[in-house]
Parts: sequence; structure tokens; C-alpha cells
Amino acid sequence: MFPMSLVKEAFPLLEVENLSVSFRHSDGVFEAVRGISFSLMPGKTLAIVGESGSGKSVSALSLMGLLPERSSVVRAERMLFEGHDLRNIASAELNGLRGNRMAMIFQEPMTSLNPVMRCGKQVAEALILHQKLSLDAAKSRVIELFERVKLPRAEQLYLAWPHELSGGQRQRVMIAMALANNPRLLIADEPTTALDVTVQKEILQLLRQLREEYGMALIFITHDLGVVSDIADQIAVMHQGLIVEKGEVAAIVKHPNHPYTKGLMACRPPLDKRYFRLPVVNEFLNGTWKSAEDIAQKLIIPRDKRKQDHQITYSRPPLMQVQELSVHFRLSRHSGGERVLKAVDKLSFDIFPGETLGLVGESGSGKTSLGRAILHLLKPTSGTIIYRDEPVEPGQAEQFRKLRRKMQIVFQDPYSSLNPRITAGEAIREPMIVHRLNGNAKSQKEKVVYLLNRVGLLPEHYYRYPHEFSGGQRQRIGIARALAVEPEFVVLDEPVSALDVSVQAQVLNLLGELKTEFGLTYLFISHDLGVVRYFSDRVMVMYQGKIEELAEADTLFTDPQSPYTRKLIAALPGLQRSVGQI
Repeated sequence: MFPMSLVKEAFPLLEVENLSVSFRHSDGVFEAVRGISFSLMPGKTLAIVGESGSGKSVSALSLMGLLPERSSVVRAERMLFEGHDLRNIASAELNGLRGNRMAMIFQEPMTSLNPVMRCGKQVAEALILHQKLSLDAAKSRVIELFERVKLPRAEQLYLAWPHELSGGQRQRVMIAMALANNPRLLIADEPTTALDVTVQKEILQLLRQLREEYGMALIFITHDLGVVSDIADQIAVMHQGLIVEKGEVAAIVKHPNHPYTKGLMACRPPLDKRYFRLPVVNEFLNGTWKSAEDIAQKLIIPRDKRKQDHQITYSRPPLMQVQELSVHFRLSRHSGGERVLKAVDKLSFDIFPGETLGLVGESGSGKTSLGRAILHLLKPTSGTIIYRDEPVEPGQAEQFRKLRRKMQIVFQDPYSSLNPRITAGEAIREPMIVHRLNGNAKSQKEKVVYLLNRVGLLPEHYYRYPHEFSGGQRQRIGIARALAVEPEFVVLDEPVSALDVSVQAQVLNLLGELKTEFGLTYLFISHDLGVVRYFSDRVMVMYQGKIEELAEADTLFTDPQSPYTRKLIAALPGLQRSVGQI
């Protein structure tokens, strides 16, 4: 029998013509997808690219029959998969296809996996349902699949709970589940969003290898044009429910035609130049920018200016001195005894006034533990933190309360860091009340409205609850909340990691403006090397609780000294390494 990858098929595996999807709400009907058409040949990859709300995931879910029947309406002139008409397919027939001939990797594996069911049994469930395997046979197949997707200790992870795995490992479990029945079509919905750059590279390589091995077709959904050149054959760019541009990857990457495509490519920080601020998608749609040359002429920062700014910054005394800081966790073992995890191990460095110090490394390197320990949100095991020549000591309550006001944090997940029971305005006002700032309630509300305006929100947003905002808006609320007590130093813990690239550019621009306006100093934590290089003055690379390298941002990227740093830079997606063209 020939491998599937060698079989040449002349007909599309999937044909979609004039697909529209709308949702019924109490306010009327919302059209999420508006007449899109595409086809996909066996063994090929189509990347569907666009921002949140563009209709990418809705289109994929309509193919899988996973949209809610009561509130959604799906119409198409043609929707064929392997000869099956997906428009009028019976439930039993669709159930036979779904998870068997066509499968989907969902965006967030932690919420897609059942938290009260062991990982291996969740994958075995699909095998037992579709292939009628015994439990023992299904277990053997699952362990084989776990090994195929390069999960370590496959037999042990069969019995692991989802919360015991890293983000990359959970994503591999989802891939194993999708591949369990050798599907002909695999839909991967944002499979690398918020993953470390090295894990992202591994997942992309794995998907390519599996596509070739199984001969399956792949629909790869993403908001980041930077990754598509590493995996896709064709691109369809979606905006407001429409496909605005589609074609071969190389052609669109080199010569995008639609302003929206140009904007998506331009808002990723380039690695070969530095801008005063990042261009954003709306500026391409409204005609502000038309070409890379236009942007370079007006936004590029001369190298001499950056050098002069750094001479001024680093001639001042440090704002903060971190000396021999350690954070250790004692982990109990099931067999008895304890072991120590050295999340942060004897780190020493300075942060200067007005500086943005970038902190980069893979998950588990100790980045977040370091950021929280500096603020004493996490108790250091040992070491000293000196802020403006004063030791940061929680034991001295009044002194520490004043210092805490000067040092704030913007958390990675703004949704979980905001109280769902209080409005955005009250969440921003709350720290003013705690620190007795800005007078009475009326004055405090006026300050909140000012901060809302300053971060790009409206006064009426004061009375809305967190669930009523988009991810980018919630992050703006988190920034406003940190600014409410007029800090000098802010820890930014992955503030843009889960945002669309266009919203990411807006938030980075906002953070840059606020830094200048309020005289802020940042510790900017991220796993995205492109963003860290663009936004930082110096970059510190962490690995297993240690500092691997600390250097000026451009120097670190052009001449990395550590093998680990070189590995991180090599893992950047191809389009980012070769820098975007518009």
C-alpha cells in the first residue's frame, strides 16, 4: 500500500462556495461570515488569517457542524467534503465524519480538555467511539500517538491530568486526539497562540510532518501572518466576514495588494529597523500608509538618536538594584521527601530610570516569578531589592505601603485579574481608595475618566463590566488601573501575548506613549522575541532561573553570545526572521 502522501488526487478534498453565517440575537441578526469561497486539495495547507471577529473560527466551526443550531444560520451554494454535502447532512452521518474523517484542534487546550478526566482516556474515547477498540487496544494506540507527537514519558502522561501539563504539552495532547483516527482534513484553530517561540516552532514542525505522513489537508487559522510562511501553501485573509485577499503564500507575502493585508504585515515589529511607534491596521485602511518606504521615511528611529538616549539613561544612578535574589519552591514527592525548584537563583542586575528592561525566556524559566518577587507579590527566599537607595522590606509596613504605590504590575490575563463583579471604573478607582489619593469620590471618578480616555477608552466604559469588553480593551483597563496610583516602575507581565497582532501594536504604542508622558520605567516580560527587541532598551535572557545573557537589545539580536539565546532567535517564524515586506 502506498503512503497517503504519495497519492496524487486531482479533485479538491473540500469545496466551499459562497458561505455565509449569521447569528440571531435579541437586537437582531449579526452576519459573521459574508459569502466566502475557497477550496483545498489533499495534502495542502490553507492558512486563514485575520483578527478576532473576522470570521475565521466561525467558518471552521460551520464546516464541523459545531455552531449552535438555535442561534446560528449557515447558508452556502456549495459545501462539499469528500463528496458529502455538509449543508444538509444527517446528524448520524456528520457524527461519523467528525473526529474521524475531519478533526479540529481548538484554540485553548486547557479549556478544550476535560479537567476531571485523565489526558490519555480523553484521547482513547475517540478511538473507542469510531474504531470500536477495546480499552487496552485504545490505550496502546494513545501511547503510540503521544510518542508520535513527541510527548515525553508517554505512558506516564496517559494518566496525567490536564493541569499537570505545560501549555505546549496540552497542545500536543489535542493534536494526538485530532489525529487518533487518521483524518483527511485537520483544522488547527490558533494552535500556537501564546506559546513560547521554541514550542511554537516545534508545533509547526510537527504539523508539517504529520500532514506529509498522513497525506491530510490542513486549515491553519491564525491572526499572525508571521507564522504562515513556515507552514502554509495558500493564504486567505479575512476581514469583517469577507475574504479580502487570497493566493499562494510567496506571492502574498512578497506583494500584498489589499490594505488590510499590508497592515497585518506591518504591525509586527520588524527585526532590522526600529520605529518611533508601530503602524496599525486602521492606518492602512484609511490611507495613512501605503508602502514600507513611506513608513520608513516617517517612523524610523536613527541609530544615533537611540545611542544618545542610552548614554543619558545609563549615566544616571539605578532606580532599582536587585542583589542575589532567589525564589525557591519546595515540592513534595508522592514517595516521601521533598525537592526544591529554584525558579529564581541568585540573580543580580540594575534597572535604570526611564529604561525598559526586556525579560525573555521560555515558560518555566522564572520570568514571572522574578517580576512578582521584585514587587513582593511572591516572597523571595533570599536576596535584597533596593529601590531609590531604600531596601524593599515588607516588615516595615508604612514604608512598604508607600513603596508599593510606586511599583505596579500589569498582569498577563486581564480577564482573571479584574473582579467580574465590579465595573471597569470602580476597578480603576479601587487603588486610589486604598492609597487615599485624589481627594473625594467625585475627584477620583474624574481621574478615572481621564485615565480611561488616556488609554483609548470612553467615559461610558466606567459602568461596564469586564465581560463586556474585548481582550485588548480589558488590557487597557489593567494599564489604567496600574497608572491610577501614579507609579514610577511598572512590571508588564506578558501584556500583549494573547492579543491579535493589530491590537498588540496598539497596546505597545500606548505603553510607549505612557512611558514618556508619566516618566515610567518598565520591566517588560515576554516570550515574543520580536516584541521584546522592538520595545526594550536592554534585554535579559533567563533560562532555568539563571540569567543567560544581558545586553543592549539590538546587540543581543545581532550578536548573541549564549547558545540558548541563539536557539531562541533561530526559532522565530521565517517571515519575522526575514522581516516583513509590505
